[in-house]
Amino acid sequence: MEMQPLKSAEGGDGDEKEKKKANMHKKEKSVLQGKLTKLAVQIGKAGLVMSAITVIILVLYFAIENFVIEKKPWLPECTPVYIQYFVKFFIIGVTVLVVAVPEGLPLAVTISLAYSVKKMMKDNNLVRHLDACETMGNATAICSDKTGTLTTNRMTVVQAYVGDTHYKEIPDSDALPAKTLDLMIHSISINSAYTTKILPPDKDGGLPRQVGNKTECGLLGFILDLKRDYQPIRDQIPEEKLYKVYTFNSVRKSMSTVTKLPNGSFRMYSKGASEIVLKKCSHILNAVGDPRIFRPRDRDEMVKKVIEPMACEGLRTICIGYRDFPASPEPDWDNENDIVTDLTCICVVGIEDPVRPEVPEAIRKCQRAGITVRMVTGDNINTARAIAIKCGIIHPGEDFLCIDGKEFNRRIRNEKGEVEQERIDKVWPKLRVLARSSPTDKHTLVKGIIDSTQVGQRQVVAVTGDGTNDGPALKKADVGFAMGIAGTDVAKEASDIILTDDNFSSIVKAVMWGRNVYDSISKFLQFQLTVNVVAVIVAFTGACITQDSPLKAVQMLWVNLIMDTFASLALATEPPTESLLMRRPYGRNKPLISRTMMKNILGHGIYQLIIIFTLLFAGEQIFNIDSGRNAPLHAPASEHYTIIFNTFVMMQLFNEINARKIHGERNVFDGIFRNPIFCSIVLGTLGIQIVIVQFGGKPFSCSPLDVDKWLWCLFLGFGELLWGQVISTIPKNSLKFLKGAGQLTHKDEMPEEEMNEDAEEIDHSERELRRGQILWFRGLNRIQTQMEVVNTFKSGTSFQGALRRQSSTTSQHQDVTNISSPSQVSLSNALSSPTSTSAAATAGQG
Repeated sequence: MEMQPLKSAEGGDGDEKEKKKANMHKKEKSVLQGKLTKLAVQIGKAGLVMSAITVIILVLYFAIENFVIEKKPWLPECTPVYIQYFVKFFIIGVTVLVVAVPEGLPLAVTISLAYSVKKMMKDNNLVRHLDACETMGNATAICSDKTGTLTTNRMTVVQAYVGDTHYKEIPDSDALPAKTLDLMIHSISINSAYTTKILPPDKDGGLPRQVGNKTECGLLGFILDLKRDYQPIRDQIPEEKLYKVYTFNSVRKSMSTVTKLPNGSFRMYSKGASEIVLKKCSHILNAVGDPRIFRPRDRDEMVKKVIEPMACEGLRTICIGYRDFPASPEPDWDNENDIVTDLTCICVVGIEDPVRPEVPEAIRKCQRAGITVRMVTGDNINTARAIAIKCGIIHPGEDFLCIDGKEFNRRIRNEKGEVEQERIDKVWPKLRVLARSSPTDKHTLVKGIIDSTQVGQRQVVAVTGDGTNDGPALKKADVGFAMGIAGTDVAKEASDIILTDDNFSSIVKAVMWGRNVYDSISKFLQFQLTVNVVAVIVAFTGACITQDSPLKAVQMLWVNLIMDTFASLALATEPPTESLLMRRPYGRNKPLISRTMMKNILGHGIYQLIIIFTLLFAGEQIFNIDSGRNAPLHAPASEHYTIIFNTFVMMQLFNEINARKIHGERNVFDGIFRNPIFCSIVLGTLGIQIVIVQFGGKPFSCSPLDVDKWLWCLFLGFGELLWGQVISTIPKNSLKFLKGAGQLTHKDEMPEEEMNEDAEEIDHSERELRRGQILWFRGLNRIQTQMEVVNTFKSGTSFQGALRRQSSTTSQHQDVTNISSPSQVSLSNALSSPTSTSAAATAGQG
């Protein structure tokens, strides 16, 4: 029975692979994930080596001392005792490994992220993806919408051009031609979504409530300001009587509604972006309300004298027009280009959307924090520029780019209309405002910034969006912000964080929390690695010199619990401060453990090692007590080793306070009472330590201490705070030999498998799995080939057939090397069939 050829993942699993690609949210690990993974691997390897050396030295020391120097024979009755010694050595080695491996890191990251996410809800950030919180701390660029995010999204008509007159304030209705006024009121009332309304204020003296599309609310408010009402007209022509509606979208940037008049003819009302609708106007209503010819020359003059001045004041300009059609022949309503043309302009209005009062300060904070803010809007370029100046995105005299979507596409596309990264790289660094942009333009910009290699390190981009069409840009961005109030469900689904108040200043708070997560993990690492270094060296050195670890296994595990679980909870819940926004983003290339942190780790490690070794080798003389060194196998706990253990824990408690600052600050108590979790954990740990020392007894290898010895332990622990001040005075520049750890190189940042844009994220363990998988396939293929040969010889068929099958298996192996997902391989029943088994046996005997 022939074996079936092995299926590689390239073949039958192709569809699953495509689905997996489609469902994949992010292609890269976050900055912190990548750095922590690398650091954990480095520490883990070092810990494994140290624990192995510890066990080997202990066993060799014991064997040489007993069987070489003292020349004791290995007696069978002594075997259980020797085994107990070897088990003790093994436990010490495992303890060193447990203490060295930073298994508390994932816990610290999770606690910090979970705590931040909960607190961010109060700052109007609903986090949908946990890693987005940390990624936001490394953001270097924010592409923000204008309406509703930078502005209040409360539209108000403040200027109007009606009947050849430019009114800088809302005119009195009596000053307008009756015919023009009637057409204008009908056009606004009917050519708007009927769900858009102006409702009475919730509270006395408050502003009327705007429900629905805010631009349409502004136009309806204009009718109310003219002492007219839109509701009677809507009651007269309900929504179901509307003959045809061309809804607003980002391409046409206008909306048109057709109604049937009592005489059987049709009238179409149209409104939209002024420069677009005016191009479709052939007439305009004059001072008495009669239409007159509107030539291109007139349009250019109107743009220059009316629309541009309005836009330069930050107003959104909307043109309102209409067109009459005869009853017969009825027009082809599906031919939109022929319908929405030859319009008569009724008026042009300027709508103000005030900048949110807190936005300029928020943008200043972003710029100070090294984050570039870009405005991407569908508004007129003059309006966008005026709002950008008010917000502080651009400043007069700066070398910046402020272009519209048409010019943007002209600059980034080649003659074939294809987007080129080199062209985008010439545009985006100076681009601050992209006006009249489509959702595609936004996606192209975001992708171009992310894929750019022009600057030293990859840009981390955050994007805001509210529309359904913003989905691709939100998905592509490192962090996508959807609007909680104005956003569609599609936008929210594509986002990482939802802004529940649609406010830009909430994004700045997200940056602050993101940076706080990064700093919290760094604080925890600074504390944990100090304990790691000291505990491993003490256990290793003590074991090698005294044949026993000064810190017993249970004591080490308690220390491990302090530094892993409790410390991660204490240090990962520090609240953020404004000082986090006073520095630039760390970036992917900056080490997780900076030179300052390394200085602190080594400095405090040296202090603790000096104290521990002094107590270990001279403690019995200092305190006038019995020595605990070289104790028999089951000797009771000694005061000597209890003092060492207690002092070690006290030093960790006080060093936990030092670890609150990682940038060389002197005042380590600054803001300590703003974090009650930290205070309660430090005091709680102290209380448990007192119980363990005084009442722990044999399980914890502790002997109760009197008040004098307790005070000495506390004093030596308190010395950590004083020593911390000494370390702060040492300039880090004088310690250039110190190198950071946990740094991502470009190779780490973009593994070979990720260089292709469609490649999936492959972590270290998966690559190891893949190598093993390839070896497994090779082995199976060899068995397969051998059995094919045996079966061929047995059946007497052509040997060439076997060779052909072998060549197919070889090509299959080449497919396997390109495998991208673990696949299951099932052998044919040939392996279990009697004939195959016997054939294999015959081959083996031969």
